[in-house]
Amino acid sequence: MNRKLLNSELNRLTPGAFREAVKMPVVLVLDNIRSQHNIGAAFRTADAFCIEKIVLCGICAVPPSAEIHKAALGAEDTVAWEYAADTVAAIAQLKQAGYTALALEQAERRTLLHGFSPKAGEKYALLFGNEVHGVQQPAVDACDGCLEIPQFGTKHSLNVSVSIGIVLWDFVIKLKL
Repeated sequence: MNRKLLNSELNRLTPGAFREAVKMPVVLVLDNIRSQHNIGAAFRTADAFCIEKIVLCGICAVPPSAEIHKAALGAEDTVAWEYAADTVAAIAQLKQAGYTALALEQAERRTLLHGFSPKAGEKYALLFGNEVHGVQQPAVDACDGCLEIPQFGTKHSLNVSVSIGIVLWDFVIKLKL
């Protein structure tokens, strides 16, 4: 038999300890994400993988929001976040602060995720786009490169919150484990 662990056995950080914890050097940049559930899921995943912060850009809703909270389960209170009206300006600011900016997009000169090796000691800003239109072209142009999650079915489209989970897990495997 394989007994499930109790919540009390999971060694969860308190919100204060989370704020003080060493973070994975990654910032999520969300470009015009319309669904508050997707935004909440991004917060929850960011908390799970202990990343630095989320930058909500353009038409993204911001906390406090009942819909964001429904998916985030309180992670919107632990993960640092900020709002930027202009995605391109937010990317420029992150690049100036030493981040390598990478858009998650299907593009001509992209690198497939499994072929990308993040470098220890470098900081990354990962840009995810709108549920229908993806990352806007000027924001893609502002980035240092593009990553693509390989897909093999008919849609070649993943929900943005699923993409965030896949990419952050890939970064955790390559940087932390």
